[in-house]
Amino acid sequence: MEERAVLLVVDMQVDFCPGGSLAVPGGDDIIPVINRYIELCQRYRIAIFASRDWHPPVTTHFKTYGGLWPPHCIQGTEGARFHPLLRLPDKVTVFSKGMDPDKDDYSTFHALCDAGYYLDDRLKKEGVRRLYLCGLATDYCVRQSSLDALRAGYAVTVFVDAVKGVDLTPGDSQRALQEISQAGAELMDLAEFEKRCLR
Repeated sequence: MEERAVLLVVDMQVDFCPGGSLAVPGGDDIIPVINRYIELCQRYRIAIFASRDWHPPVTTHFKTYGGLWPPHCIQGTEGARFHPLLRLPDKVTVFSKGMDPDKDDYSTFHALCDAGYYLDDRLKKEGVRRLYLCGLATDYCVRQSSLDALRAGYAVTVFVDAVKGVDLTPGDSQRALQEISQAGAELMDLAEFEKRCLR
């Protein structure tokens, strides 16, 4: 791999998968593919970060308090945990977002790690130039994170076989991928990534 890169696994949490309080249809179907990306990234020494929604119980993000969504990923609850089939490394760096009760914070660029760094600060600190993204949901957190990464000057690759969307309006996910691509991101699948790793 010719440049310093990070794989960012976006919001692969219990509440966003079937059975959760805000399930993305087929959200857990992509877990085996994400696990393969994680395995390859570990082999080729690409750092792995994971983001999570980490909401307080009372937030304007939730319908009860004027927002769009049912309660989900409340701090410390089972639904906020990463999906048990997701094979994140033991020492994965976790970034938490949605902690401000007055903001939606879809973007991982609003997320903080335990050491107190925002994602952008941590990426710059480590000299990262490319961000690989996968996870949930295509039309919200993956979309916003990708666009913010491009605006911040990173090369962005979205793994299209490892994202799923909410599609509140049918076609939202496909439109999000088109928007991300038109903004300058690369769209890639596992076969293409395996070839890149071997270069």
